[in-house]
Amino acid sequence: MSTHRFVALISVAALFSSLAPAATPTLVLVERHPAPVITTRSPGAAGIKYGFEGGRVVKVGRTYHLFTSEMTGDPVWVRMKLAHWRSDDKLHWTRVATLFESSAEFEGKDPRAALWSPLPVYDDGERRWNLFYVAYRAAANTRTQFRMNHEGRIWRAVSAAQGPNGIGGPYRDEGVVLEPGPASEPWEGLQGTDSFFPYRVGQEWYALYGSANTEKVPIEHWRVGVASAPSIAGPWRRHADLNPAPIEPVFIENPIVTRLRDGRYIAVYDTTADPDAIGYSISADGIHWPAGQSLVLQTTRGAWSPEIRTPLGLVPEDDGTFTVFYTGFEQKPDWPSLMESKPVNTFAIGFARVKIVD
Repeated sequence: MSTHRFVALISVAALFSSLAPAATPTLVLVERHPAPVITTRSPGAAGIKYGFEGGRVVKVGRTYHLFTSEMTGDPVWVRMKLAHWRSDDKLHWTRVATLFESSAEFEGKDPRAALWSPLPVYDDGERRWNLFYVAYRAAANTRTQFRMNHEGRIWRAVSAAQGPNGIGGPYRDEGVVLEPGPASEPWEGLQGTDSFFPYRVGQEWYALYGSANTEKVPIEHWRVGVASAPSIAGPWRRHADLNPAPIEPVFIENPIVTRLRDGRYIAVYDTTADPDAIGYSISADGIHWPAGQSLVLQTTRGAWSPEIRTPLGLVPEDDGTFTVFYTGFEQKPDWPSLMESKPVNTFAIGFARVKIVD
């Protein structure tokens, strides 16, 4: 073969290689801790009748900080506390404080009857932690509507102390940043805004926010959309041209976004694709989100949880892996009893280690 022909073939091969689609990055399991680390039986959990759901874990220095929703009593999903826990080893946890407590009013009158999903986000501009959480009206479900949590509004609270170590609070409410109303989009439903997670993209802030069509039972859709603001305080604007995001067409709840070292963004979320899995989507720019994928965390089916629920974000570790804490049922889910506010289930928190593979 002539040198020119060889060089030409190499050039053609390089051209086709450059035109080939880039490999899709994948989130993979490294190892899973075999048992839950926080349950209703844990020290500090006295009085938390049904356990834990939603929230986020962040690491400051060597300490893990968990912000979560505690289902303290009846009516289930209505009598709630938002709490702060901490740990230095991921295994042994101390309950630090109650941040906010719901009124548990159950006639649909109080817009703060049920409180959910406390998500701490650090604003490096103001050097303060912001705590976003959901407040709902609450009433008994009907045969045609899910009303135990409806008309959700997103509240923003701010830490009194500056700097990363101010994460423990106390937090003062600054007001509602997103709510159902004239600006709501057609895909949003009776549940109102059911989750909200902000993250920085360049000089702006973006957020994934959720809603569910609970005005009709059986519920057909839980979806998320994109919003943005010039600062973490707002004003927040929905992006109708991007919404609903195509991550999941039927069910996605509580996405939490992490920026990767290479500049990409990954969202982890609750999915129904597999009872032993969480969902994730990786975005090149943090604005446009592709269809999601599933990652099985319990490779032995139902290892400690018959159904995994909500990932509490990705915690970056020094070795390049991430710790993902997640909630899960401790018993086989009894959804009819839950919907009738007669629960038999408790919810616990476990964790696994994961990594990104290109």
